[in-house]
Amino acid sequence: MTRRKTSSARSRSTSKRTGKRNTFAADARRFLKALTGSAVVAFSVASCVLNPQWRDTVSLDPILAELGLSGSEPVAELVAPSGEYARTRFEACRQHFPAAATPIVPAAPALRELCFSAFAILHNGNTKTPVFVAQRLNRRLLEQGSGLERTDRFFADARLPKAERAELADYRGSGYSRGHMAPAADMPNPDAMAQSFSLANMIPQHPVHNSGAWNRIERDTRKFVMRARGDVHIFTGPVYGERPRTIGEGRVAVPDYVYKVVYDTSSGRSWVHWHANSPDAVAGPPISYAEFLRRTGLHLLPAQ
Repeated sequence: MTRRKTSSARSRSTSKRTGKRNTFAADARRFLKALTGSAVVAFSVASCVLNPQWRDTVSLDPILAELGLSGSEPVAELVAPSGEYARTRFEACRQHFPAAATPIVPAAPALRELCFSAFAILHNGNTKTPVFVAQRLNRRLLEQGSGLERTDRFFADARLPKAERAELADYRGSGYSRGHMAPAADMPNPDAMAQSFSLANMIPQHPVHNSGAWNRIERDTRKFVMRARGDVHIFTGPVYGERPRTIGEGRVAVPDYVYKVVYDTSSGRSWVHWHANSPDAVAGPPISYAEFLRRTGLHLLPAQ
């Protein structure tokens, strides 16, 4: 009798353990299914690099001399009043940068490097937008992506700390578009297309500017790439005034200006499109790279 009770008790205990394992397995399957159904997880582990030790403080004086700017001229009036600069690393994705030379930028807290398959982002956790987005384009890559269907699946980038990233709710009802810095139409394959909808690749952009003058700049840049003899490197990003307005509970900063640096490696030519983030912006003549550096302090190209 005692044996039967013990056996019965064992059976019940085993049944409970089995039930718990089955429940756990079912929960795990549901969790994994939810993850693999997300566009984020499809690439985030493989493409992300966050290196909190990326900074190496450098002097900008030799770079200014190369560009014919004297130390007495105002440099980085908008974003680097401290005059301290740092070299980025991007050790996992230097192929996105000309000659694998990573940019020198105004030093600031909360800067994080993000590597994607078709572009790289230096992200600012204070503004919750990019400092720049770097791309390498050529005719072959654009032809490869020709006809790709736009996914429009925007997502908050979980690789960034919650306190440093934009959320979908921040843009909702703000009156601003989620403006791509690396355009979806530049992407060479479906994975890159999905990645381009990370909010880390977005700025709050006036919708008229986004779909109008800036869209024309993006199209014209692709036309140039199709004619170029080799790789064209492109850097796109926002520029802020001293006290930018913000949107959403996350206080995502709204830029005053948007830039696009275009560098043709075959000819060594570079130019910069500089637009106010405004419905009145027009696609006027570009500014020089030296003038861009004077305005922003962003040294994005290698010594020329």
